[in-house]
Amino acid sequence: MPDIILKSLMKIKYYATVLTISLLLPSLLFNQVKPKDLPLRYQEWLKIVSYIIMPVEQKVFLMLSSDREREIFVETFWKQRDPTPGTPENEYKDEHIKRFLHANKVLGRSSVREGWQTDMGRIYIILGPPVSIERFESTGFIVPCQTWSYYGDPKKDLPPHFVLLFFQRAGLGEYRLYDPISDGPAALLQDNRNVDPLNYTDLYEKIRDIAPTLAESAFTIVPGEYNYDLSPSIRNSIVLASIFESPKKDISPSYATHFLNYKGVISTEYMTNFIESDTDVSLIEDPVTGIPFIHFSMAPRNISIDYYEPKNRYYSNYRLDVSVRQGEDIFFQYNRDMPVYFQEEDLARIRANGIAIEDSFPVVPGNFRLVILLQNSVGKDFSVYEGDIVIPRYDGPPHLSGPFIGYKFETYSNQYHLPYKIHNKKLVGDPKNTFGSGETLAILLNVINSPRELWQGGEIRVRIRGSNDSDPREKAFVIRLDSQEFSRIISLSHLLSFEDLTPDYYELIVQLTDANGETVDEAQKNFIISPADVLPHPVASAKGISLSGRHLFHRMLAAQNNKLNRDEQADSEFRQVLNLAPQSSEARLEYADFLLKVEDFSQALQIISGVEEDGKFRFEYLLIRGRAQMGAGNYGEAISSFLEGNKIYNSDVRLLNSLGLCYFRTGDKKKAVETLSASLRLNPDQDEIKALLKKLQ
Repeated sequence: MPDIILKSLMKIKYYATVLTISLLLPSLLFNQVKPKDLPLRYQEWLKIVSYIIMPVEQKVFLMLSSDREREIFVETFWKQRDPTPGTPENEYKDEHIKRFLHANKVLGRSSVREGWQTDMGRIYIILGPPVSIERFESTGFIVPCQTWSYYGDPKKDLPPHFVLLFFQRAGLGEYRLYDPISDGPAALLQDNRNVDPLNYTDLYEKIRDIAPTLAESAFTIVPGEYNYDLSPSIRNSIVLASIFESPKKDISPSYATHFLNYKGVISTEYMTNFIESDTDVSLIEDPVTGIPFIHFSMAPRNISIDYYEPKNRYYSNYRLDVSVRQGEDIFFQYNRDMPVYFQEEDLARIRANGIAIEDSFPVVPGNFRLVILLQNSVGKDFSVYEGDIVIPRYDGPPHLSGPFIGYKFETYSNQYHLPYKIHNKKLVGDPKNTFGSGETLAILLNVINSPRELWQGGEIRVRIRGSNDSDPREKAFVIRLDSQEFSRIISLSHLLSFEDLTPDYYELIVQLTDANGETVDEAQKNFIISPADVLPHPVASAKGISLSGRHLFHRMLAAQNNKLNRDEQADSEFRQVLNLAPQSSEARLEYADFLLKVEDFSQALQIISGVEEDGKFRFEYLLIRGRAQMGAGNYGEAISSFLEGNKIYNSDVRLLNSLGLCYFRTGDKKKAVETLSASLRLNPDQDEIKALLKKLQ
């Protein structure tokens, strides 16, 4: 495979000393602004959304540092609640503001507070106008009160029908929301001095005699739900809590944290269009190369599609940005364009099933944080996955890798590396791990570091167990390890019918046992069987890499080890790269740059021997040769190399700094000052160069 493929695949520059991306800035770095210190329009906005904004949304909003960011956040906030995102109108926003204005205008008349702050205002803003209102304000025996009747949405944990009671405590002040438990029916009587507040039967009869239709609402929010002694049920408190939480029921706050973490990283036009996604991330060690790869499949829950007229095709234009970090330091990153094209006859299927963007990359052992950012330029939207990954040591004990599940296998050539592919079988899955009852379960797993005696007598015991206690469904089978050839990585696959398994939540349990039946390792995976015979699954889009270019994988591992200061492992990977691609100029320059870091200057000069003939890398060759000569103390030779390189490109601060240092060490202070000053003009933020220049001057 040509070396140029690496440029589009990984965007790794061997001459970069520091990765400058700053993803996922910790929230602790941001100070919250107090609401009273915000511009007036944002103070008003917080009032308008006070009953529907989640705590994390408000926290993020108060961490924003500019009005531009706040405007974008407000727009995003309403978009997350838009019931018809494909239209210019946002019915939810319009209705909410209408309710807020009504509450302020009408429901604050008997209160010293603004209408939106009153109990009536809060309920009106959350639930809207009641189906009916009944007032009890002139009885003389009951404090002024009124009931609001509503039909509830079961999806928001609300009863089908409920009645809320508002009353003036002791007959004075604004109307308060009545709680049958904390207030109690006795609070509704004008004169309750001689009333037992716990004699609910007597209280019920007194209120019924005065206002028959009020009696039930005094004891329960949900008509017909009483305790045996008429005492108010705890259900009343649960219903009230559900009412207050109902506006936040279907909103995921993840967009808000992503907004904070990715502002400045994602273009402004994308920030308002966060799309939830289903993502699967799996560690699969490749038996052909022996390298562990992170495989992932990311399926946005909504897709934006456009039409490309010149070729009469539809498309979604995705871009992947992947980063892996240890602590706050990103030690590996790449980006990749993943356009998806399809014909008109596939349009309905794509819209219904969605698209899953799949990819994979090699990674060194350790505990890391993975961030996947997926952007679609068609809809100017983005999705994010963040999660921890654990990569075990290559020389660890025997263990299982997997199981990995899907709904079928596809066959591909052994000469290509693809996401979720082992040998010639590619697992086709769905990140939701939900399957139709008429489909099959494709199971893939690896046994890693198996000694020969375990391979000869060991086996994989697989059990599938449903969660239905009344009618548990199970299936079990065994796979012998020696059914496959002996190797450090033994790959096993199985295709299972769902016959005799009813729709349910299932657990797939896999045990690796030795010849004595003792468990060596155990793993599990959960999945769902749906009542539907066949389910729509997202259409997978991935790019393959020819294994003739496997040296690219080792270059990635070498770069990762180098960034993590694992010098011995990095050196080993660089040597592996040169064994696989001895003619690669880029690989030789990368290795030589590493050797400069570990101060093996003579070896660096040997490694780049021959690269000088490659005109494409002439500048980098001269830079590294000069730095190696300088490291060996041959300052005259180094100056010659740097001056020759400076004729090709005269604005590289690395070259200018090295050249200036060589002048300094040979006693030519005038040229040292001129050269280092030129470097500072290109990049003023170089404290060490400033200090050296000050010393020289």
